[in-house]
Formats: sequence, structure tokens, C-alpha cells
Amino acid sequence: MSYKKIDRAAKQSGFTLIEVMVVLAIIGGMLALVAGNIMGNAGEARIKTTKSQMFLIGNALDLYKLDNYTYPTTDQGLEALITKPSGSPEPKNWKSGGYLKGGKLPQDAWGSEFVYFYEEGSYTILSLGADGQEGGEEELADLEHQG
Repeated sequence: MSYKKIDRAAKQSGFTLIEVMVVLAIIGGMLALVAGNIMGNAGEARIKTTKSQMFLIGNALDLYKLDNYTYPTTDQGLEALITKPSGSPEPKNWKSGGYLKGGKLPQDAWGSEFVYFYEEGSYTILSLGADGQEGGEEELADLEHQG
């Protein structure tokens, strides 16, 4: 009986080292392709998210203007959308509870606050991009929304 056990063990086969290495190389190549696509799309997703946030803030600013006949000044800033601003011009019909849900200002996709400017009846909302500094290209570029 011992002869048959040895014979069966000799006939059993498994993966060779070369086969295992080929499979690992294929898996590694697939992971590299997928990771490259995901990383490239992450930057685009952050840009789209930031643009959406800016659009929502723009809508809130438009509602503010409908109620109060003007946009908040640069000094009053975007805070005027969540707390009633003081100073001139005083918003006479400021909506109780504010103009943004949640009672706080959204941030861009990189966790920074938006920059707001008001001049002569129009406003500009800026995100300074991934680096938080003016200028740049692609994900580092500034994003702008005007109204």
C-alpha cells in the first residue's frame, strides 16, 4: 500500500512558479490600468463637485437678491446666506433660517472655503483649486462662477 501512496503523490500536480508569476503579472497589469483610470477620474470628479457647489451657492445668492433686491456685498460675504448680515445695505426681507440648508457654507472638494466678490450688481465665486493658490492648470486651476 505504501507504494500506491507514493505513486499518487508523484502524479499530483500543482502550479509551477512560472504559472504563478504569469498570473500575478496579469493581475498587476490590470490593477495598474484600473488605478490609472480611477486616479484620473478623481480629479475630474472633484472639479465637477466644486462646480456643482458653486452653482448651488449661486442659486442661493439669486434667492437672496429676489428677497432683498441686491446681492450681499463683498464685506457681508457668503455668510449672508446663513446669518442675517448687518451693515449697508441691510437686508429687509432676509429669509428666516437662511438660504442654504444645513446652516453652514459648503466648501470646495479640497476642503477650502469659496472666495466671494460683489461689484456693480454682479458677483463672482472662486475656488482656488487643489493647491489653494491663484492660478494653476487642471486640478490646480482656479474655478469661477459668475452671476
